[in-house]
Amino acid sequence: MPAIQSYGSILDAVRGLTWPANRPARAATSGTHRSAMRGNAVEFSEYRAFRQGDDPRRLDWKLLARTDRAFLRVTNERTTLPTVLLLDASASMAYPLPALGKWELACQLGVALASVAHASGDPVALLIAHGVRVHEVEPSSRRDVVHAIAQVLETVTPGGRAPLAPLLARVKRGARVVIASDFLDEDDSLLRGAREVASAGSDIVAIHVLAQVELQPPTAPFIAVDPEDDELRRTLGAAARAGYLASFSAWRADLARRWREAGASYTEAVTSEGAGRVVRRILRSSGASSDRAREETAR
Repeated sequence: MPAIQSYGSILDAVRGLTWPANRPARAATSGTHRSAMRGNAVEFSEYRAFRQGDDPRRLDWKLLARTDRAFLRVTNERTTLPTVLLLDASASMAYPLPALGKWELACQLGVALASVAHASGDPVALLIAHGVRVHEVEPSSRRDVVHAIAQVLETVTPGGRAPLAPLLARVKRGARVVIASDFLDEDDSLLRGAREVASAGSDIVAIHVLAQVELQPPTAPFIAVDPEDDELRRTLGAAARAGYLASFSAWRADLARRWREAGASYTEAVTSEGAGRVVRRILRSSGASSDRAREETAR
């Protein structure tokens, strides 16, 4: 199984990690996440006064005998949370070469997050935007699904233009959606789609994949070439470098703001940073969002 073996170190780094849902999940199958449904599960939530039309079998008869008051014992169901990985394989994701590029980091993050979700019993799926093609692994919780995802990733070489918005439209309501991209060729349709999916009950995790050289370009003059259009070239000297850094920083800050306003979590992942560290930041962010969601529900 060479495809999965090439991700051995990152899989070791994330073994034992958990990934809480930001909000109660809607799936009907039993799992580890809090469900939007309440019923007769083991985990006690609260008592509620008995109302006309309630099932008398759900009465807490011991409490009724002690207090002469009729209450239902409400419990939290536990369910699975389908996780869908949307990866950008446009030409700009191949940058830089021959060093560790954005695509390699995106693949590592995809396999690692698939492994964490799968370890909780969640179905995992993969969709890759790659020019006019779409590479796909259908949602599954079978034992070899992470290996299947790794195999598909090994076959893809970034190239062309590959909008992600059409793939987002294929995601079912209530799934957790991970979008890994450099967002260089995306228009507002992706953010609009993310906002719609989030409002329908999905967790959206936006991972902005960045090359270290994009953040710290060479100080000596060099020619910058658009990876998706070879005819777009620009010589960058010291003055142009300063302008680029200011513009790139402002664009990233605005992008982060817009994703968060759309209801998504947003994380920058830089090629110089270990994938395991990025995964832990993503999971911590999900845990913090989950805590905030519980506080809002309680209020």
